[in-house]
Amino acid sequence: MNSHRAFDPARRGFLRSLVGGSMLFPGIVSRLLAEDQAGVGTDPLAPRAPHFSARAKRVIFLYMSGGVSHVDSWDPKPRLFADAGKTVEVDEFQGRKGAFKMFAKRPQWEFSRHGQCGTEVSSLFPRMAECVDDLCVIRSMTSDHTNHYEATLGIHTGSFTFARPSIGSWVSYGLGTENRNLPSFVVIAPKTPYAGSQVWSGDFLPGEHQGTLVVPGTEPVANLRRRVATTELQALELDAIGRMNRRHLLTRAEDPLLRARLRSFETAFGMQMEMPEIFDLSGESDATLALYGLERGSTQGFAWQCLMARRLAERGVRFVELIDVGSSDNWDAHGDMLTHAPLAKNVDLAIAGLLRDLKARGMLEDTLVVWTTEFGRTPFNAAADAKGREHHHWAFSSWLAGAGVRAGTVYGESDEHGIRVARNPVHVHDFHATILHLLGFDHERLTFRHTGRDYRLTDVAGEVVRGIMA
Repeated sequence: MNSHRAFDPARRGFLRSLVGGSMLFPGIVSRLLAEDQAGVGTDPLAPRAPHFSARAKRVIFLYMSGGVSHVDSWDPKPRLFADAGKTVEVDEFQGRKGAFKMFAKRPQWEFSRHGQCGTEVSSLFPRMAECVDDLCVIRSMTSDHTNHYEATLGIHTGSFTFARPSIGSWVSYGLGTENRNLPSFVVIAPKTPYAGSQVWSGDFLPGEHQGTLVVPGTEPVANLRRRVATTELQALELDAIGRMNRRHLLTRAEDPLLRARLRSFETAFGMQMEMPEIFDLSGESDATLALYGLERGSTQGFAWQCLMARRLAERGVRFVELIDVGSSDNWDAHGDMLTHAPLAKNVDLAIAGLLRDLKARGMLEDTLVVWTTEFGRTPFNAAADAKGREHHHWAFSSWLAGAGVRAGTVYGESDEHGIRVARNPVHVHDFHATILHLLGFDHERLTFRHTGRDYRLTDVAGEVVRGIMA
């Protein structure tokens, strides 16, 4: 891990504000206002110790939007191949209760064993399959809702109905940052996902902990470049504004909002100095770019997102979430399962490259990598000749890799057709409790008091899944 000094107080004479649109990130003022009210001093995002010692220091959260089919990817079902076209009976279909006669649908991709561990993965993800010796595949995930919005909210916040802080915000709240010049929680997404910005919202947590959105492209974060011709001219301009701000503050010494706003400008300057260097890939070798499948000069695609995740993680960002697509043109394959193919191609090599790169740099030892989706897809359909699959929250698959995870293993299983969890269910609350545990937190103790009660990521449920831990 590289160490970075926070914004040097000596530079405050150089900068006391940034003009207009140079306020880089929404929430900075409310964040620093919360710091004043909490009395946490001038460095509220300073690294904080978790409840107990843990190997994981940060998380890279890979979210596939729309519902990846478990039975076409991570959960092999020979009986589903054999029984394709035969009828199966279920007591619910797309949220409607009753007796439904459905038709088993054959998986679109073949499965085979990979690695020394022999974990079976389909040909949908050939590159990730090469990394199974580093993965713990969970085949018994289960959720509470069959709609995209609610299920997306649930996998991110632990709440399926109400707005609550994102898991990234909880991690930021618990750990702080190792680099005061950068946000502690960053989300890289090309488009808006289901549930919108609530996916990275801090909600009732202090504003410092909400996620900062980075959009792949030529300007990933707006207003990073100075608006004046030279650094010297910017210094003169900002120093003049700073003197006026300080005089104004002297007459309002007890105004925490004003003090927070002044400090937010310094925070913004720190990010203005460091973020452009993170986005500059000119120093990355051709071999590294090839590892991710990224063409030199490209700023698009999941390969760019994965390489950015590594660069942010090694500079002290605690939680980096990558969202592959938005609320349309995603893994929601109602009409045709073959739409999974280009989506898989977009992420497969890049994720394998990320795992290999982290491992080669020694970062996988203290970085927890999480791959998930909001739910799976039905192993059956209403018509025998249906090309697609519907939403399916009863059973789906996720995986973990890295710090503290029992590598090269499979945890839990669904039934012979992949319809229901058959052994060792892992509810979304259990999933969250386990991620927090790997970071050193007792999920029942990582709480925040709001409107008269203590809230936590796992609500009033959740059990740590110790069977996945090394």
